[in-house]
Amino acid sequence: MSSIKHVAIYGKGGIGKSCTASNVAAACADEGHKVMVIGCDPKSDSSINLVGRRIPTMMDLILQGGEIKEKDVLFEGYKGVKCIEVGGPEPGVGCAGRGIIVAIDFLRKVSKAMEQVDLVIYDVPGDIVCGGFSAPIRKGLVSQAYIITSGEYMPLYAGNNISKGLRRLGTPLAGVICNSREFGTSEKSIAESFARELGSRLVAFIPKDPLVQKCERAGVTVIEGSPDSEIAGVYRTLARDIMGECEPKMPTPLSDERLRELTQV
Repeated sequence: MSSIKHVAIYGKGGIGKSCTASNVAAACADEGHKVMVIGCDPKSDSSINLVGRRIPTMMDLILQGGEIKEKDVLFEGYKGVKCIEVGGPEPGVGCAGRGIIVAIDFLRKVSKAMEQVDLVIYDVPGDIVCGGFSAPIRKGLVSQAYIITSGEYMPLYAGNNISKGLRRLGTPLAGVICNSREFGTSEKSIAESFARELGSRLVAFIPKDPLVQKCERAGVTVIEGSPDSEIAGVYRTLARDIMGECEPKMPTPLSDERLRELTQV
């Protein structure tokens, strides 16, 4: 059995998946791990802070036609992190989720890079109820998943739907990550309760910190731009947890009524 870790980070759009994925990747690379990030978001922004610029997407190149080589789609970022962006169709045209399936199949044909790393992170947008967005799991690539949320109702609702999809697909949940929106002093306890009632754990609470936005504007991760900061330490701790041994468990989704109760504090 392969020792390569394949993890997917799922969550509501705009909740901070790409920022978290890129900082975790950078932190793991800092500790000597070989890492790959596969951006599955049509926004194609999973790798910007690792590479320092927007890179061509696989879907754009496939649609352009012609022969595509590994060097056309695989780019190295901070500390050698390998980056690939799947991309997607124009807004309102086609299914971005379906594009993930096509791109993953294509990637495996043109590159062996996925077999040469210690960790592959899939940055997956939206809700796993879309069959396409569950592609990394359906293709047998992902063995465990993380849900990223905040203490607000809609990200929790999306996270709960994702847990339903994980359960349906037989994929265990490794943990919940809370990306704080400064939703009052109870945000961490809400996230802890949510994780606990899913039958999981809160892996990390990422406080809101202006350094994150400052580094993003500079096109770098916090790990690169402010390596000794407190927020960089939070990402490093999360990265070590992801690379360590854990016992992922099949999630038990909450009822909508219970989900609403959690946020009424």
